[in-house]
Amino acid sequence: MKVDNNKRKSIISNVNRVIIKIGSSVLTDSDGSLSESVFEKLALEISKIRDKNIEVIVVSSGAIASGMKKLGIVKRPKEISMKQAIAASGQSTLIRHYERAFSAFNLHVAQILLTLDGLLDRKRYLNARKTLITLLRMGIIPIVNENDTVAVEEIMLGDNDNLAAHITSLIEADLLIMLTDIEGLYSKDPRNNKDAEFISLIERIGEEIENTAGDTFGRATIGGMKTKIEAAKKAAAFGVPTIIANGKNGSTLGDIFDGEEVGTLFLPSEESLSGRKHWIAFTLKSAGEIVIDDGAKKAITSSGKSLLPSGIKEVHGNFGVGESVTCVDENGTEVARGLTSYSAGDIRKIMGSKTSDVEGILGYKYSDEVIHRDDLAVLKD
Repeated sequence: MKVDNNKRKSIISNVNRVIIKIGSSVLTDSDGSLSESVFEKLALEISKIRDKNIEVIVVSSGAIASGMKKLGIVKRPKEISMKQAIAASGQSTLIRHYERAFSAFNLHVAQILLTLDGLLDRKRYLNARKTLITLLRMGIIPIVNENDTVAVEEIMLGDNDNLAAHITSLIEADLLIMLTDIEGLYSKDPRNNKDAEFISLIERIGEEIENTAGDTFGRATIGGMKTKIEAAKKAAAFGVPTIIANGKNGSTLGDIFDGEEVGTLFLPSEESLSGRKHWIAFTLKSAGEIVIDDGAKKAITSSGKSLLPSGIKEVHGNFGVGESVTCVDENGTEVARGLTSYSAGDIRKIMGSKTSDVEGILGYKYSDEVIHRDDLAVLKD
């Protein structure tokens, strides 16, 4: 589907803060080395965006690719400790390229290294937000990357696409741009299918769209269109549009901010989650699963109600009070995520019961709700 160019221009005209995620495939030459000319072009384009009084945060891959070239390593290793060592070696080179490129336009950059566990804790999450916003107010461009040297679990994922989505929610950006080495989303992988059709507009990210994506495992990269669509889905839930475009073209960012039809535009959800509920839904890891009946499903999805014990059919996992859990319907479809007021063991004792019976069953009662609606994030299809 093609996008109404007036709609695209309207979206761009309302952008005051943008996240630009840049993949390793954009930053490197064919031999795997960081390309100085690419950094110079990106700095030029971003400086022009800044001239429009738009705040820019860059989420950049490239540390491992940079380290591999620097250390003469041809194939991406599998050992976690080796990946961490390579990332540590390459990160300094990566940030030096950004500093050199942006200094030509009298712009300062700051290196921010984050891990998912740093975003799971609400206080650390808000502190990261405060730091990023302070940098923006100072006119400094944050260069954000995963802290690969310590994030064992995250380095296995190698997923800066989803990190960019988390940052979009964290600092309440108006647009997420993901630069890669192809034009955007196609019906099939265009590198292997000549009949692949380019898709310029995605109104809703459903199962069909998710199935068109595939993984890409390059010499120094892991990920692909699959993780980009996951990131776009997270951003859409927060009410933010996403554009996936070819960063190898030196005019891509300029064309986007001129309202040109560049890349694939993912429209935001009509009903967006608040920042805290987005954090519950997409940042916190689910510690267990609660199966709910159709009545409870309708109550929390259509009526904005809390989850009561009477609507619970089963409990899976062993979680404690205050942990994040996933609510699924009787078909196993994910409906919502929330912070539970009771432990898994206690919910098993009270599930199917009336709220008036909870104290008699447990000997105490924290609240009438198993998950209060303020702690419940409903996931739209």
